[in-house]
Amino acid sequence: MRIALDAFGGDNAPQVNVDGAFLALKEFQDLEILLVGREEDLKPLIKESPETSRISIVDAREVFPMSEKPSLLLRKKETSLYKAAIQVKDANADALVSAGNTGGVLAAALFVVGRIKGVDRGAIAVLVPSKNGFTILIDAGANAEARAEHLRDFGTMGYEYAKLLGREKPKVGLLNVGEEQEKGTELTKLAFDYLKNDLGDSFAGNVEGRDINYGDVDVVVCSGFDGNIAMKTMEGTGKLISATLKKEIKKSGLYGIIGALFLKRALGRLKKTMDPSEYGGAFILGVKGAVVKAHGNSNALAIKNAIRVAYQGVKGDLIKKLEEKLGGK
Repeated sequence: MRIALDAFGGDNAPQVNVDGAFLALKEFQDLEILLVGREEDLKPLIKESPETSRISIVDAREVFPMSEKPSLLLRKKETSLYKAAIQVKDANADALVSAGNTGGVLAAALFVVGRIKGVDRGAIAVLVPSKNGFTILIDAGANAEARAEHLRDFGTMGYEYAKLLGREKPKVGLLNVGEEQEKGTELTKLAFDYLKNDLGDSFAGNVEGRDINYGDVDVVVCSGFDGNIAMKTMEGTGKLISATLKKEIKKSGLYGIIGALFLKRALGRLKKTMDPSEYGGAFILGVKGAVVKAHGNSNALAIKNAIRVAYQGVKGDLIKKLEEKLGGK
């Protein structure tokens, strides 16, 4: 398997991307990585190791800035992001991973790699920590507005992704202001009918915001506008809890510090569970290749795990399964 990595995507590029690539190569013995970016800058970062033979460079002279308008990507064909996407389009790579400009990565996925036949909108699928390990939130920001048929397709995409991740009989919920079928807008009411028709008993009906983290569904479907707000709210809540906990421990003096020491292992496990780096990247579903967007501020671990997400998608034939499910719509 070969994965194209946008080596100059992200706030900490290219060093963390190279380091993350080597971590992934150590974990997956059948993996090859194409580092896409300026060759003269990348070569000094590649240290001799048993994994070096499975890494190669595709030269790209330009970088697509984090602040650039996404629509400009199609004009900037010498950027590392565009050239990494071309590797997938031309079947030189099985997947694309980038920590770069989110809108740019979406443009690369939708307009360079290309949408699956029958899919009108791609969607960002994010793994969110939950009481069951994770919940897939889809869409997490690709589509500010969505029609009912788009939400239906997002449900199918999320269902197949959940199966790939080990959920034998995934349950899909539709994000709404209440659980009753009559709740919500005309859009959500129509989407409810579509999802029920397509997913049958796998559709759990309407779910509320709290169910993303503490519900019994495996997938939560929503528009990108609602999903992005939900995701950013959860991020802010997590930071608030962490900051408040640290402040209260310090205020408690010696006894608080001693108590924290007793809880050190448990707090460490909690931190790991909530750490975005552990979850890797967000899968952009609905396109012809595996495309994964890592966080812009990713460290090497996050890049490695984003590569893992792409690797799992390719190994599990996720794109083929989505083509079979959605190609006829």
